[in-house]
Amino acid sequence: FQDLFGVSMVVPLLNLHIKSLGASPTVAGIIGSLYGVMQLFSSTFVGCWSDIVGRQYSLLACILLSALGYFLLGTSTTVFLFAISRVPVGIFKHTLSISKALLSDLVSEQDRPLVIGRFNAASSMGFILGPVVGGYFTELEGGFYKSSFVCASIFILNAGLVWMLPWREENTSSSQNAQGTSSNKITENFSAKAKHDLQFQSAATGSMASHSPFQSSWIQTAVMLKRIKGIAFSDLWDIFLVRLLMSVAILLYYSNFGLALEERFGLKPKFTGYLISYSSTLGALAGFVLEPITRLYQHNTYTILLHSSILTCTLILLYTSALNVWTVILSSTFLSFSTTVGRTCLTDLELSLGGNQARGALLGVGQSVTSVGRIVAPLLSGIAQEFSPCGPPSLGVALALVAILVMSVNKPKYCSIGNVKLKTQ
Repeated sequence: FQDLFGVSMVVPLLNLHIKSLGASPTVAGIIGSLYGVMQLFSSTFVGCWSDIVGRQYSLLACILLSALGYFLLGTSTTVFLFAISRVPVGIFKHTLSISKALLSDLVSEQDRPLVIGRFNAASSMGFILGPVVGGYFTELEGGFYKSSFVCASIFILNAGLVWMLPWREENTSSSQNAQGTSSNKITENFSAKAKHDLQFQSAATGSMASHSPFQSSWIQTAVMLKRIKGIAFSDLWDIFLVRLLMSVAILLYYSNFGLALEERFGLKPKFTGYLISYSSTLGALAGFVLEPITRLYQHNTYTILLHSSILTCTLILLYTSALNVWTVILSSTFLSFSTTVGRTCLTDLELSLGGNQARGALLGVGQSVTSVGRIVAPLLSGIAQEFSPCGPPSLGVALALVAILVMSVNKPKYCSIGNVKLKTQ
């Protein structure tokens, strides 16, 4: 909550601040794109790094370096300093994905969707309240700089909380053995690769004790590259493809949301803002209703994901063909729930398919896939808007249908994972 609360105080003000520094829209766009590119390439490496060095060390490093970035942002009086301040944040702002990996280390597979759902709800609440406080600071003299310093202070507070937590080594051998009994070939193969990497890592740890820090860094890099290669050549392409398609579909829905409502129904931006805030609040609350949903589906993550994806596709189609504002409000209401449930189930399914020894790497790859969606979606939205205001969401419907088709074709693999989870529970 504090992480997203601090970030959302600053992010809405970035464009206004860089414009006040004299940057042209093109320069501002380039700096924003570079931040996205850094996130794209760094998320996988940072996630894999957290598997190797441990969650506490990696989480502390990411929090403190992100705090440094926001502190530099609070001292940025030129465009060059603004760009420099975005570098540590672009590379190391992966605190949420590492926290999810930590949660998956601490809880059972049965409780994982519920805990991650509540985690997402807390994050969403932070993102809802943060812009309000940031807007208050903008009315003060030097408001942006004060917001940045407050954000950096929140990150330092988070680092202190992480440092104070009671840490211990988690024994994952029992869950790994349970997973090894699965008849699912993908999970067995990936777990075997992860186990081999773990043995390599153990040997590397012994070597690091007797080598220089420079050599230790090379050993860690070798382990990271080996794990990333294992993920790249595994049979997890379908679940990452589903994540990409669904993320682009949802981004297309929101890409021209305000402009489309103004052109189609003559609604003012103020009403659109209220509607987006309403949807975000419902999305945050959706994280707390996952428990009855998972009980209803007997903890079958695949079926929940499939049905939530079908509902998401239907609601975007309903929005696209809406004849009045009430239909838009109806679709936005239920879309908040379906997208929140879908994101949580996607994360849980990735961890179930990937095994226990590479959770950080898997979540990092998933974050990279989402970053690709954020890069691709604006381009597709611009092209689709050339034909109609409803072009972007219509394209989103098509991509969601492809994602549903991919899940349906690979149903035996997902169902075997679900059956194993039910047996172990």
